[in-house]
Amino acid sequence: MKGHLMTLTYLLTGGTTPDGVQTDVGIDAHGTIAHLGPHRTADAAEVIDVSGKIVLPGLVDLHTHLREPGNNDAETVETGSRAAARGGFTAVHAMANSNPVADTAGVVEQVHRLGREAGWTDVYPVGAVTVGLAGERLAELSAMHDSAANVTMFSDDGMCVWDPVLMRRGLEYVKSFDGFIAQHAQEPRLTEGAQMNESALSSELGLAGWPAVAEESIIARDVLLAQHVDSRVHICHVSTAGSVELIRWAKSQGIRVTAEVTPHHLLLTEDYVKTYDPLYKVNPPLRRDTDVHALRQGLADGTIDTVGTDHAPHTDEKKQCEWVVAAMGMTGLETALPVIQHTMVDTGLLDWHGVARVMSANPASIYGHGEHGQLTQTGGLVEGASANIAVYDPNHRFVVNPVEHTSKSANSPYRGMELAGQVSEVFYRGHRVVAAAHLTTPYQHS
Repeated sequence: MKGHLMTLTYLLTGGTTPDGVQTDVGIDAHGTIAHLGPHRTADAAEVIDVSGKIVLPGLVDLHTHLREPGNNDAETVETGSRAAARGGFTAVHAMANSNPVADTAGVVEQVHRLGREAGWTDVYPVGAVTVGLAGERLAELSAMHDSAANVTMFSDDGMCVWDPVLMRRGLEYVKSFDGFIAQHAQEPRLTEGAQMNESALSSELGLAGWPAVAEESIIARDVLLAQHVDSRVHICHVSTAGSVELIRWAKSQGIRVTAEVTPHHLLLTEDYVKTYDPLYKVNPPLRRDTDVHALRQGLADGTIDTVGTDHAPHTDEKKQCEWVVAAMGMTGLETALPVIQHTMVDTGLLDWHGVARVMSANPASIYGHGEHGQLTQTGGLVEGASANIAVYDPNHRFVVNPVEHTSKSANSPYRGMELAGQVSEVFYRGHRVVAAAHLTTPYQHS
């Protein structure tokens, strides 16, 4: 196509790629990136000036709670995927702890269908590892993989697969189709009744402590199990410095382990718990300054592969109550990119190429997009690829107001915090789902 006049649906002009190059991006009627380069001749139906903004590949979140089926008062696939689109995500992976649990082909196909009907992002269901998340017997892993949802990722997130025999069997089972298990690393016997990070502060506040070793002991066990059976394990929401070191060691041994960190664990510390505001109650808990520093360094040096939002919406009834009875979790899809800018880019730990790596390319690669017929998410800006694009203004400043968010729930821990950055345009499969920072119309799947 280079050197010829092209008819485009959209032409984005004046933007900067993650590599720092000013580039025009053309999107054709087939929803593909038909042009990528400086000042090319093109006939476009609509020209959009994105000068001063970063043109990123669409973001991919491996860890999202969309609640549906069963908990529609907190979120639905439709409202959650709309929130994802406003945050710059063109693919999200819906965790299995719905009601009923996504532990059968029927449930994961329902979530997959709801995502296609919504049309705001790709929605990939995550299958449960065990029936009902009960940790007693394996779920229908093969049936979920062979279903229309083509599940590759399995997790009991919210619960730990604590039985080492079951974890080993699960790792062996998914290996046959290059799937992987995403582990919620929490030894339940060490965290019974736990309310916050175990520290001098937890004693001062009179809240039961959640020791770092509860996370680290499961990670140590599971990387060794993955090594033993030569299978893939992914560690959800890493939160301690010790966990980073364990993952770093495992990778040095060639063990097939990947890991994620949440935006809130990169920014917030246990000191926020002093207010007893349940907005800061989360699993795993907010940790110490030293843990936050180690997590940032681990993400910067590649020990931690990706950012997972762990978007966990809850109704006001479950969050606006006493700390000890409040639900654990925070919303995060609509604030993820500004928080990553604040913690990683503005601190010099990552450039925008690095952001594209940890929020798009790496999660797409981990899941296996492109290896199982799922070609819409490549994690990069490439001519001929599906046009999944997020345009981001790093200079826009705002005060977080969860009431203005698209998510059905408002339990954001950043309420009242001033941040920089705004997703101004999002293209999902070449369709403009966000324009001038506002939602437009969803993509119509055939």
